[in-house]
Amino acid sequence: MFVDVFKTIILGIIEGITEWLPISSTGHMIIAEEFLKLEVSPEFWKMFLVVIQLGAILAIVVLFFKNLFPWGFNKTKKETKDTFNLWYKIIIGCLPAALIGIPLSDKIDELFFNPGTVALMLIIYGILFIIVENKQKNKKYLVKEVNKITYKDAILVGLFQVLSLIPGTSRSGATILGGLIIGLDRTVAASYTFYLAVPVMLGASLIKILEFGFVFSSFEIIILIVGTLTAFIVSILTIKLLLKYIKKNDFKVFGYYRILLGLVVILYFLLK
Repeated sequence: MFVDVFKTIILGIIEGITEWLPISSTGHMIIAEEFLKLEVSPEFWKMFLVVIQLGAILAIVVLFFKNLFPWGFNKTKKETKDTFNLWYKIIIGCLPAALIGIPLSDKIDELFFNPGTVALMLIIYGILFIIVENKQKNKKYLVKEVNKITYKDAILVGLFQVLSLIPGTSRSGATILGGLIIGLDRTVAASYTFYLAVPVMLGASLIKILEFGFVFSSFEIIILIVGTLTAFIVSILTIKLLLKYIKKNDFKVFGYYRILLGLVVILYFLLK
């Protein structure tokens, strides 16, 4: 049991880091699964990889509660209205992925959840990050505040989020890349990506729990709590560091990292 708890902590650390950086949590989990497989049923493992994201979601709620909660904090009527408008844009941004992802989730996993697809997506989007950042070097971004995002921007970023249904793409990677392309400032693109994650990941976790059922052994409960708590703590640190980093730097380093990781995944499974 101790070994599985230790493995769970490592998995929570991986989730907390890779969920928010545009480097694909799926790509990392595929490699981690080779070495950190828990002594649980395949059904629980599949559910665990999604539900562990609840810790990452809680980090967003804690860090951005003032931005996301319409009332309190001495908000004026205009600020409350702006918060509701932000939520409308978040919901609109989530609709494309929800409409396509929910009915096709199992089919997409069946067709694309494999090391080859993940590695290819890691490399392709890594190259795209480098190209987009080079092309937009010294460019003045049109949107420098999250509240200035238009409904058109929300829909466009939502369409980019659909691309993340393919494993290895990275939800944050697709939405941040889309945000940069349509003119969002790096910090705005990242922040809006964080906000979009709340309903998306909460919905995905709820669906997986309902599919699995609410009957857990004491061991499974411990695993879920440890993984979620670890992901929560690490997510808070990761989000703070990322927002600090992109104030003075671009996303190209993540592009290079994705390419390297994609090559590692290919080599590992070819030599396995």
